[in-house]
Amino acid sequence: MTRLHELFQLGQSIWYDNISRDVLDSGEMQRLIDSGIVGVTSNPSIFKAAIAGSTHYDDAIRQLAAEGRDVDAIYETLALADIGRAADLFRPVYEATNGLDGYVSIEVDPFLAHDTTATLLEARRLFQTLNRPNIMIKVPATPAGIPAFEQLISEGINVNVTLMFSLTHYEAVAMAYIRGVEKLAQNGGDVSKIASVASFFVSRIDTAVDKALDAAGEIALQGQIAIANAKMAYGRFQDIFSSDLWQDFADQGAQVQRPLWASTSTKNPAYPDTLYVDELIGPYTVNTIPPKTVVAFLDHGTVSETLTEDTDIAEEQIAYLDDISVDLEAITQQLQDDGVRSFSDAFSDMKAAIAQKREALQAA
Repeated sequence: MTRLHELFQLGQSIWYDNISRDVLDSGEMQRLIDSGIVGVTSNPSIFKAAIAGSTHYDDAIRQLAAEGRDVDAIYETLALADIGRAADLFRPVYEATNGLDGYVSIEVDPFLAHDTTATLLEARRLFQTLNRPNIMIKVPATPAGIPAFEQLISEGINVNVTLMFSLTHYEAVAMAYIRGVEKLAQNGGDVSKIASVASFFVSRIDTAVDKALDAAGEIALQGQIAIANAKMAYGRFQDIFSSDLWQDFADQGAQVQRPLWASTSTKNPAYPDTLYVDELIGPYTVNTIPPKTVVAFLDHGTVSETLTEDTDIAEEQIAYLDDISVDLEAITQQLQDDGVRSFSDAFSDMKAAIAQKREALQAA
């Protein structure tokens, strides 16, 4: 039994924040499943690194180029093939956990983050094309993304809501999930078959807030606000999904929308490399972890329920930010805006790299 299995016994699922053809071809993904990984997340940055940063896709790109496929078609063919293979590998996990875990996430085009209708069309198409029950479509928690998410849930499409940084983001998403489940029930759908996670980003908050704390001369709080913020969100999760508003759907077998801790690699080398795993352990949660952090946690992570510890201190820390004129709400909104832009840039860079590879391979 590994530390990841021990976390699962505490009620936390560990997903792998990475996917590539190399990991699938080498058998590494199956070894990760055996070690306790129970799901996979992807994003444009991950696909950029996988496709543009390796030669593992070159044969497929050469073949697709010979067939006359354009860059968009090449990308989608490569990405959907990897996502589908991973979903098939994780299908036994999905079955064994009765649909709690075993999901593989793929993100809608980040350039659609501010277009509700286009997001809906793209999400439906991806879900139908992949045609597997353990697929999750990633939709951003933008003002345009949240209504799309609510509608997708009402249609029985699993959704991973991403790029959440604030309690405002979290509460809007949680309530949209409940409304979506309510509509699904009203339409005669089986609410026990729908699943969703709310991806709450962590380490990027410390990166941004630490700078503001340094400017305010409050370095003692550095490295603590991201965890405090996540604990506050977890408290809201507990309140919302233990309320009478949710209970009727729980009685029908509906799953809660679990918080998923994202961006959990340690950006500051002065902080422990398992900080955002060790301090965010609690039942009914997911933590999606990049490769280096998985290795570190398996080696020396601490398994103990920590999310419900020192919540009063976390609340005081968040409240104190107002006293020193650090606007957490503004910082977290800027982080979401930057996140959408970053994923869009990665998406563009990846397509540019595919175009260059296609031309080079055809010329060769």
